[in-house]
Amino acid sequence: MLVYLALGSNVGNREDYLRSAIRDLAGSSIVIGRCASVYSTEPRDVVDQPWFLNTVVSAETILSADELLSVCRDVEEQNHRMRDITKGPRTLDIDILFYGSRVIREPNLTIPHARLSERRFVLEPLAEIAAEFVDPVTGKTIRELLDLCPDTATVTRVYDAQAFFRPSPIGPQ
Repeated sequence: MLVYLALGSNVGNREDYLRSAIRDLAGSSIVIGRCASVYSTEPRDVVDQPWFLNTVVSAETILSADELLSVCRDVEEQNHRMRDITKGPRTLDIDILFYGSRVIREPNLTIPHARLSERRFVLEPLAEIAAEFVDPVTGKTIRELLDLCPDTATVTRVYDAQAFFRPSPIGPQ
């Protein structure tokens, strides 16, 4: 199953947390495909916190959506994620943006991500690696969603994907 995952960090060594997340995900029945560049983004919702580094990866997995969510939460915990303030500072946040073209609405899991089209910090890196992917809910491509995005927050590319993720091998070891 083709999946897209959004990764973000705004506490501690943000770069290391992003690299660690990709390494840890790749060891869990997940094969990382493409990685977007890393973007510096201003916080949304809770604005009194450090700026984030965000990226998006594409991956293939045999895991169910629930199993993938469990792996994402495990990787967050391995990277010292604390869930004490909703939308507050965090070492690592991993969101499942898409699980193929499936639409999943369960109490603990909503795919596509519920606020995807309102978040420039997700759409910018996603458009870099999947501009023509079609959101199964809106029927719009990622490029179209980005063009229509009402979010005016600052999103600035700070690391090219190739340079940021080298020399660590990505994928199952």
